[in-house]
Amino acid sequence: MRWLPALLLLLAGPAVAGPRVVSMNPCVDAILVEVALPDQIAAISHYSKDARASSIGPAVAARFAATAGTAEEVAALRPDIVMTGAHVAPATMSALRRLGARVMQFGVPDTVAASRAQVLEIADAVGQPGRGAALNARIGAAVRAARSDGAAVPALIWMGGGLVPGRGTLADEMLGMAGFANVSADMGLAQWDVLPLERLVVRPPRVLLTATAAGDDRMLGHPVMKPLAGRIAVRDFAPTLLYCGGPTIIRAMERLAVVRKGLR
Repeated sequence: MRWLPALLLLLAGPAVAGPRVVSMNPCVDAILVEVALPDQIAAISHYSKDARASSIGPAVAARFAATAGTAEEVAALRPDIVMTGAHVAPATMSALRRLGARVMQFGVPDTVAASRAQVLEIADAVGQPGRGAALNARIGAAVRAARSDGAAVPALIWMGGGLVPGRGTLADEMLGMAGFANVSADMGLAQWDVLPLERLVVRPPRVLLTATAAGDDRMLGHPVMKPLAGRIAVRDFAPTLLYCGGPTIIRAMERLAVVRKGLR
């Protein structure tokens, strides 16, 4: 009968190496799919299933179930840990805590260092510190590879509707690391602010990184932009590179490095 315990384990199937997690936040999703083992992820957020807003690829998102963010859906999955963003309705948070699972909330990091700390926190929570360290090593390598020794190039990131990330944002720090100088503060803009087209024309930066969705570039086609054609370099910068930190930093820094090196 000594073989009975081994047989029971075999019939039960492979054990999950660590706690099972439900993520209700797309930025947590992006980190979780990198640091957790697939069997540990009970569900990701429904936002990550939308390619227009997701910070993970469609093929990766398709591997996992998703919830719409209700406590009832989470309860049915019986996770050990629930990871959410900072802004969750109090009633939902109360319901989640009653499930008996560990509930962890994560804000939006405004520096690369804060993002790397978040990676380690998530990786430690799922029992995979080595995978967290490996992801952070890749982030560090991407930052180092993108650094430029030349003079900082005046630049702006211009999102849909003219929204501009300013000082104190992760985007601002990444610009500086890649050899750009974010001129949003020089234009009197706050941390997140809207830059009217008229002000852009009066004080154009050397580089305009347009983080607009497909078909949302009406402002760029405005007649007042035509005289700027020889004074400003307009380059695409995917909006999904601005939504989250974690592994998204790698792709953002790679894109910034390509733009910086391509300038004459």
